[in-house]
Amino acid sequence: MTTPARQDAAQYDPSPIGVFDSGVGGLTVLHALRRTLPGESFLYLGDTARLPYGTKSAATVQRYALQAARILVDRGVKALVIACNTASAVALEALAAHYAPLPVFGVVGPGAVAAAATGSRRVVVLGTESTISGGAYQRALLALRPTLAVYGRACPLLVALAEEGRHTGPIVDLVVRDYLAGVLAGVVEPAGAGAPHTAEDGATVLLGCTHFPVFRRAIVAALGTAAAYVPIVDSAATTAAAVAAEFAAGRVRGVPPQGPAPRITLIATDGAARFQRIGHFFLDEPIDAVQLVDL
Repeated sequence: MTTPARQDAAQYDPSPIGVFDSGVGGLTVLHALRRTLPGESFLYLGDTARLPYGTKSAATVQRYALQAARILVDRGVKALVIACNTASAVALEALAAHYAPLPVFGVVGPGAVAAAATGSRRVVVLGTESTISGGAYQRALLALRPTLAVYGRACPLLVALAEEGRHTGPIVDLVVRDYLAGVLAGVVEPAGAGAPHTAEDGATVLLGCTHFPVFRRAIVAALGTAAAYVPIVDSAATTAAAVAAEFAAGRVRGVPPQGPAPRITLIATDGAARFQRIGHFFLDEPIDAVQLVDL
């Protein structure tokens, strides 16, 4: 017979939550998760030796994702968050099946739900080449709202700029304006015939890459006065909310009351010093140490 003390203990799990990305961009997801679940510990892996995933084939990304996840699973994580839109788009089902019954979360689904709920007639998805060409966001959005007009825009230069720690400045502004121009024609025009007057007339911009939240200010600046009618959906924040909902529902066990102080452990497959230097822009706090692993 199970004692009440053991029943209580079974409700909790102090193990860390595993998070992985192709590089440092997924630290935006980790930042959102830490704000949403402040008592939890996290183990983060950035596969910096093989980034970017966004230009790789689906088969290669799936293989890399399984290998990266194995490092975290072997270290005893209680849930796995794929903080990479490309890997979420092509490897979520494979990871969930391979590591069942471990809870596995991706960033595509929560981002699509939030974007579809804004009320805009149009959604512009900014992502990597692989994410956009694979069509995962397009399918997810149209399944939720079949009448939506969905446009995908691959933005590989933004990934490169983010990985260099460059998220402001004239070059960033120029690149952002160029990427937005083709997919937001009629929205970013000066006030006049083509300018939006309501959120429905405008469009929603879905940041379909976890590197892209650092460019929010540049995107708002490029939109100009139309920014009031263009909601920007951050897949990092929506993913954190979705994970927190699973904890609240009891489908993932949280840390015990008065449990150990939360810890964050950062792992990279290459360039620990660079990861430490660039990563703080995404995590929004200094990074003290980064462990190196070989996949």
